[in-house]
Amino acid sequence: MSNENSKNTTWFPYDIEVGNSEFNMYSSRTLKQYIPLEKAEKSWNICVCLPHVKDSYWHSVNYGIVSESQRLGVKMQLVEAGGYANLNKQISQIKDFIANGANAIVIGAISFDGLNQVIREAKEKGIPVIDIVNDVSSTDISAKSMVYFGEMGYKIGQYLAERHPKGSKIVKVGWFPGPAGADWAQAADKGFLDAIYGSDSAVRIVETKFGDTSKDTQSRLVEETIEFHPDLKYIVGTAVTAEASYDLLRSRNLTKDIKIMSYYYTSGVHKGIQRGQILAATTDSVVIQGRVAIDQAIRILEDKSYDKHVGPTLFVIDENNINQVDRTAILSPIDFKPIYNI
Repeated sequence: MSNENSKNTTWFPYDIEVGNSEFNMYSSRTLKQYIPLEKAEKSWNICVCLPHVKDSYWHSVNYGIVSESQRLGVKMQLVEAGGYANLNKQISQIKDFIANGANAIVIGAISFDGLNQVIREAKEKGIPVIDIVNDVSSTDISAKSMVYFGEMGYKIGQYLAERHPKGSKIVKVGWFPGPAGADWAQAADKGFLDAIYGSDSAVRIVETKFGDTSKDTQSRLVEETIEFHPDLKYIVGTAVTAEASYDLLRSRNLTKDIKIMSYYYTSGVHKGIQRGQILAATTDSVVIQGRVAIDQAIRILEDKSYDKHVGPTLFVIDENNINQVDRTAILSPIDFKPIYNI
């Protein structure tokens, strides 16, 4: 699918979950089918600020935002902060959006708490803020389009525990949640541990290593773990961990001995599952998260009913269902390049 015809994609209705308690990531949820507006009433100016667009995960978020903006007929400006170390840059970018007449702002936050003041400034100017993918603690936002990373970690942990129930042979696991201190990585860690230790399975986590989601860092952490635990059976972690691990295992002739899993989804993970290199991964359908955020923004601006906290239903993809999955809901097309202005 090309960039040009992406705006014509019919992606709905789509299974989503709506939080029953406003903006509480731990609340119960109601399953429903999401149906967006047919068209915006005017060409609103929607401004988007993401942490970066350096990998296929955020490319897919970008694709969902771009596609839905095109389909609904609104303007869209997108900036990226260049990485999670650049909080001040993201704050400055949002301030610029406020000053330059944004009708609504969609934020993929770098920090859980660090954007609260600038979000309040937007609210005081009457600009609705939609929180996408990465959670913020601000109570001044208008909507969230996201899932709980703790549940993503839980889903892949549950999948692993079910493969090795109580009474079966003990299997040792290396666990790589992501950057230390990152809210999403901490949440995934809690969810994964809850699934493993709450299931009375034969899974044993022998090493937990936090680290930056660069390929070099994750490769080093995995290599250290393999060296220290030669009887390791699983590597589970970020998508970068999964993608980096296969080459390392192949170089050591360990691909048949150690299986790889990821708690979120990228095009590299998708290819890995197709090729039998990666066992399984949780998907949070980030293309849909991008689409929903734009629809929420338009509904708010046009004073139409909307669900305040929406997240696609999570599920695990493996060799058994990968050919039945709607790829356009979870990943950007192969030929898609990030788009910054519509």
